[in-house]
Amino acid sequence: MRMSYSQIAQLELLDALNSINSEDELNEFKNVLAHYFAQKAQKAIDALWDEGVISEETIEQWGKEHMRTPYGYEKHRS
Repeated sequence: MRMSYSQIAQLELLDALNSINSEDELNEFKNVLAHYFAQKAQKAIDALWDEGVISEETIEQWGKEHMRTPYGYEKHRS
């Protein structure tokens, strides 16, 4: 049975995590992952911009949206 790319990635991450020996190394690893995914997101946004899917108006509209999830705080209060 052949492993999926997701399974291979999980094994690679576990191997990388085994070499972390300090909080500083853990923080550095987390920063590398965050930077990687931020770059992917930026490339996707740039592609949407280039294709005309989003514009300055779209971004301004997003800034005005209220996107919080209602948690029902009052229901769970003691």
